[in-house]
Amino acid sequence: MYFVDVILPLAVKGVYTYSLPNHFTKIDVGFRVIVHFGSKKLYSAIVVKIHDNEPKNYIAKEVLEIIDVIPIVNQHQIDLWYWISNYYCCTLGEVMSAALPSSLKLSSQSKVQKKQTDFVNQELSDSEFLVMEALALNEYLSYNDIEDILQKKSIFKTLKSLLDRDCIEVIEELNQKYSEKTLQIIRLKTNFQFNKTDFKNAKKQYEVLNYLKSVEKSNEHLLVIDLLKKTNASRTIIKTLEKKGIVDIETVAISRIVKHIEKKYDFPVLSKSQKLSLQQIKNSFVENNVVLFHGVTSSGKTEIYVKLIEESIKNDQQVLYLLPEIALTTQIIDRLRKYFGDKVGVYHSKYNNNERTELWIDLLNKKRYSIIVGTRSSIFLPFSNLGLIIVDEEHESNFKQQSPAPRYNARDAVVRYASSFNARVLLGSATPSLESYYNVEKGKYGLVSLNERYGGVDLPDIEIVDIKYVHHRKMMKGSFSPQLLKEIEFNLENNKQIIIFQNRRGFTPLQECHSCGWTSKCNSCDVSLTFHKNINLLKCHYCGYTEKPINKCKLCHSSEIKHKGFGTEKIEEELSVHFPKTNIKRLDLDTTSRKNSFQQILNDFQNRKIDILVGTQMVTKGLDFDNVGLVGVLNADNLLNFPDFRAHERTFQMLLQVAGRAGRKDKNGKVLIQTFSADHEVIKAVKKHDYYSNIRYEIRERKLFNYPPFNKLIKVTISHVSFELTAFAAKEFAAILRQSFRHQVLGPEFPPVSKVKNRHIKCILLKVQDELPHKQVREYIASLVESFKTSSKYRSLRISIDIDPY
Repeated sequence: MYFVDVILPLAVKGVYTYSLPNHFTKIDVGFRVIVHFGSKKLYSAIVVKIHDNEPKNYIAKEVLEIIDVIPIVNQHQIDLWYWISNYYCCTLGEVMSAALPSSLKLSSQSKVQKKQTDFVNQELSDSEFLVMEALALNEYLSYNDIEDILQKKSIFKTLKSLLDRDCIEVIEELNQKYSEKTLQIIRLKTNFQFNKTDFKNAKKQYEVLNYLKSVEKSNEHLLVIDLLKKTNASRTIIKTLEKKGIVDIETVAISRIVKHIEKKYDFPVLSKSQKLSLQQIKNSFVENNVVLFHGVTSSGKTEIYVKLIEESIKNDQQVLYLLPEIALTTQIIDRLRKYFGDKVGVYHSKYNNNERTELWIDLLNKKRYSIIVGTRSSIFLPFSNLGLIIVDEEHESNFKQQSPAPRYNARDAVVRYASSFNARVLLGSATPSLESYYNVEKGKYGLVSLNERYGGVDLPDIEIVDIKYVHHRKMMKGSFSPQLLKEIEFNLENNKQIIIFQNRRGFTPLQECHSCGWTSKCNSCDVSLTFHKNINLLKCHYCGYTEKPINKCKLCHSSEIKHKGFGTEKIEEELSVHFPKTNIKRLDLDTTSRKNSFQQILNDFQNRKIDILVGTQMVTKGLDFDNVGLVGVLNADNLLNFPDFRAHERTFQMLLQVAGRAGRKDKNGKVLIQTFSADHEVIKAVKKHDYYSNIRYEIRERKLFNYPPFNKLIKVTISHVSFELTAFAAKEFAAILRQSFRHQVLGPEFPPVSKVKNRHIKCILLKVQDELPHKQVREYIASLVESFKTSSKYRSLRISIDIDPY
């Protein structure tokens, strides 16, 4: 007898062994199988091993069904799942759930049906009577149906009572989530001849046949849906013609993803410095599988990427082009499709599950796509011959999955994934992360620098406005210094566009009582409510709670309620007062929530329909506009003073990235940064565009305080609805850790937002020294978490482990 080890799409530890019935002859690693887990629940699981070793501690249940005829995941993917599970201290099931499109993960739905039992004489409660009455009219009811019928969520007491009395039974029904998209094609039967007299009493049929005859001459396939539109016929007429044997109707599968015809664009002509950088990258790949490409903003990194992709395609290799977020994909996709047409596939969360599943299946069958452009989840796709991975904007924190598990960093994971194929990894950025640069210094990565903009355009002039001085002399006009307003006016007069950066959405972040200091806070989270003027609501950006703005203080009933601070919405309003004839738009989460709204705003800005674009960090990342003369940063201190050891590094990166949007095509452009900290080391480095002095400053600071890359960080987060239990459990957990790690344990402390969705949060940070065996440390912490979860006292806690947080 043979057995299979499978991964279930659940947060359960390890793999589970099932027996394989003798009639299942065709099965391989990577197949999906249907198995029972628990008492009756059905799941689709992934086979990771086939063997003849019977489990010693339990009797293996049988595999119920094999779903696939070919594996849907390959060994490269399974190896990556194991590595992520081990390194990031999560279960294989959590990795599987993150990796597979939901259409490929099947689980059964519990349904209730009536049993053939005489219950008429039994006394039923009101709730039981309603359920049985509904079952008399319906064959099955889902739990959701019963909740709707009883108008309450607690239905299990009612169901248990009916089960105990043998009135109902619960069954499991497995639902397929993916099906091919199909269309019907219609054509005349071969050599069919007809004339008008044959259809004198069926004029519409004759009209349809005439149209089909005209299409047949052009050898085109006609869709039934198009025929109905063209002839204004009904489906009954089409079915009648089919029954008479006059037409054939064929159902064919089609792609949900729009095809893009390859255009004959010439590949980009590289400048002398670009050619040199391209050759240096190739030379560096000879000795290093990973190369860090540091190119200043607008230096033409994408054109070099295109050349490298072209060479990989010629060698019949696949390419993964990784981006930190969806917002950046559209411009990159458009540029790549100019050269590679329909070879470019796209994979991110804005595509629906069926579209993502279709792309997954296409990669399995090696049909259409050689290049995949995607966000972090695209590292899980079933590549078979991956030759090149490009990680664009590699410094971005969005490559790190924060919640839920697996809390992986896609930038680091692809380096491990690439080694499985012996593929090359190119990490590109104008402001590389400190970790990547440190890996260069340690000899792990190669380094290539491109320090001039394409076409010889100078880097933008950066001017620092000390608003401490301006505030002291009461010269500020709302959120704007006189210098910034003057520069905006100058650029508008010269038909140049302007980007204003403020990394906070909404109108104001705080509503405060001027008399007693009370502030409006979320009922479920430890944060103030942000005022959104366009919808006239106070809103929590963590849980979505909303309430109407108040006119009187809830504490002292004073009417002196003030709005403090400013967000993008308020900036837009202030600008419209200063420049009433100017077209001003916002680019933030509020204005881009609708489908295609983000791309529409970018298109309008590109086509110069927008004069001033006010945005959050969405405007800082990789966008390419050729008419931006000015970039204004309203308050650099919000970034600089954030309570995070990476705050200075990220401030430098964000300011230099947003500065890079100015003057990309002809003139060098200008950047004005308003700050209270004009003498800060980071601000000085930004003004000089001096990446290397800033990175050396950061390395000294990190080494002094034992932060990455000199130590590894592991964060343990404990949360519960009870404040006392959270605090007590965190204190005990930290005390146990200190027995082994002593001064390396920091906390427990409350994070900046210490309550989210009514759950109190405490964090413990462990600095793991380089000389300690990291694998054993991770395993020890994971075992400690497991022991806490098995304790009856702490069973209701949520405890998460985050490796390399922040």
